[in-house]
Amino acid sequence: MARTSSVKKGVAAKAKTKAKGGSAKKSSGSTSGRRKSGASRAGAGDAFIGLLQSPFVAELVAVAATAALAALAEQGFNSRDGAGGRGKRAGRAVKQAGKAAATAVGRRLSLELKEIKQAAKSAKRGAKA
Repeated sequence: MARTSSVKKGVAAKAKTKAKGGSAKKSSGSTSGRRKSGASRAGAGDAFIGLLQSPFVAELVAVAATAALAALAEQGFNSRDGAGGRGKRAGRAVKQAGKAAATAVGRRLSLELKEIKQAAKSAKRGAKA
């Protein structure tokens, strides 16, 4: 869990840096105060790409893939029913794999949020002392 806390610190630092430096810029030639549409799209695109490249998202994808693979392995495609039932069986297996992946990601996110809340409480206690 030490790795995830350092990941959280890195993600939080990047978010703070982006929030400070990425504020809405006014166009120099106009008094309307609107942002340039191209600049805002590029900023949003860069932010999204940065999010996808973060270690935390990669870890969530790995958790989801592992859970989905385990669910597929549990279903076992080696059953000897007729060919007509194979498609339905495969569909059910994929549906179960999706549910397992979503459950695993939800569990992981709730665990991460719980750790963040605990860290915030301990930081408050440390600040009071």
